Amino acid sequence: MASSSSSSSSPASKIILIAIFSFLSSFAVTVKGQTRPFKKIYAFGDSFTDTGNTRSASGPSGFGHVSNSPYGSSFFNHSTNRYSDGRLVIDFVAESLSLPYLPPYLHSKGNDTFGVNFAVAGSTAINHLFFVRNNLTLDITPQSIQTQLLWFNRYLDSQGCKANSSECKEDFDDILFWFGEIGVNDYAYTLGSTVSADTIRKLSISSISNALQALLQRGAKYLVVQGLPLTGCLPLSLYLEPEDDRDNLGCVKSVNEKSNAHNLVLQDKLQQFRNQYPHAMIAYADYYNAYLTVMQNPAKFGFRERFTVCCGAGEGPYNFSVFATCGTPNSTVCSSPSQYVNWDGVHLTEAMYNVVSNMFVRGNYTQPPFSSMLDKKERQG
Repeated sequence: MASSSSSSSSPASKIILIAIFSFLSSFAVTVKGQTRPFKKIYAFGDSFTDTGNTRSASGPSGFGHVSNSPYGSSFFNHSTNRYSDGRLVIDFVAESLSLPYLPPYLHSKGNDTFGVNFAVAGSTAINHLFFVRNNLTLDITPQSIQTQLLWFNRYLDSQGCKANSSECKEDFDDILFWFGEIGVNDYAYTLGSTVSADTIRKLSISSISNALQALLQRGAKYLVVQGLPLTGCLPLSLYLEPEDDRDNLGCVKSVNEKSNAHNLVLQDKLQQFRNQYPHAMIAYADYYNAYLTVMQNPAKFGFRERFTVCCGAGEGPYNFSVFATCGTPNSTVCSSPSQYVNWDGVHLTEAMYNVVSNMFVRGNYTQPPFSSMLDKKERQG
């Protein structure tokens, strides 16, 4: 016993105990002192941002396959009605801000402490009635950005947050508004019609602008707006468009040109909002050039397949067919989704979403940089 007592009080033992205590103390301080730059995220957009609003009787029809395996298989081990094998850009953004994944508005079930996701697959920027009047819809996409804004306002009302309430505006100081890409569907639904791309661009930008202005007027202070991705590189575009319409990457040139033209007008509009609302910090997330950077050097980011679909079916070079999409009985899934850019021909893999989110949050693909938004938030407490 005496020997044991002597050993425990030796200088070496004391040093070890002090070291352990110091480590545990510093660890506790780190955990206790961990701060979140934003208390909540409110997200909007289409299937690139939707975390489960599709799974609803009031959601778009014709998307039942996303409830099936192998959707969600790479991370959640089951379908969460996300359009990928795992997490989306918005999920990685939430992780980077030490926030949990956002619940979909239609299924939040009170789990909305850290924000809500209003994005829904199939959404258009232009009101659905426009497509009905022009006979350009199969009635599978009744939601638009106006629908999401209506949901948002209803949600705020349910929280006792009325329009022009000073308390609500103060709360908005700690909220990140993430406006995911929206507008791709508008162009897609008019493919082959007499409605021009110029008309769609004008109407969609107007609709997006109205939604953004509504958020800013309600007091949104930190707002990230994604542009359209490199849509001409999606297998769906390659499948539908003629082979003589290709750029130097092998993507559909005309489709990419429409997305780029849309993004340029959107950026001009955002600059107008910056001038109009100087109290707000509005960042443009350059999805187009982030995607382009990956496509120019996929191996650098760990990708082996730029165009081939991981989950799908078809006899062509892309493993894609609109008649046997991912999640349907005739589809197959690759063994290494992380090596693929494309998940199902229309949406991207978790690995690609991870790369893009890093470019937004930690890289220089937002203007101004996302880091400067965090710095401003930290300075203003």
